[in-house]
Amino acid sequence: MKQWLLVFLGGGIGSVLRHLIARHFNTYFSHFFLGTFIVNVLGSLLIGLILGFSVKGQYLSENQTLLLAAGFCGGFTTFSTFAFEKHALLTAGELFHFSFYLIASIVVGIAAVAGGLWLAKLF
Repeated sequence: MKQWLLVFLGGGIGSVLRHLIARHFNTYFSHFFLGTFIVNVLGSLLIGLILGFSVKGQYLSENQTLLLAAGFCGGFTTFSTFAFEKHALLTAGELFHFSFYLIASIVVGIAAVAGGLWLAKLF
């Protein structure tokens, strides 16, 4: 139960921060979501640092890793987890699985958004 609360707390903080950054920076350009881009890159850097420190073992406890990686980075951007997973596939030499998952995630994700918008029009 404590671990769920840590993820919940970190996720809430990350989500609010993502909203504030996107709200501020997405107004700069009409065809480039600068705030979202900043959040995705920053979230990817943060999850790399957090999980890197966690692997070293003496820097972050399991609860701190849950709060920061699953909670904060998960709420801040799911792109950070997506990027970490792609990196893991690349470093494992799984080029086919990396390419397939990357392309499928983007194509199916965009199709799912289009499908959701289409379904919403029906109701």
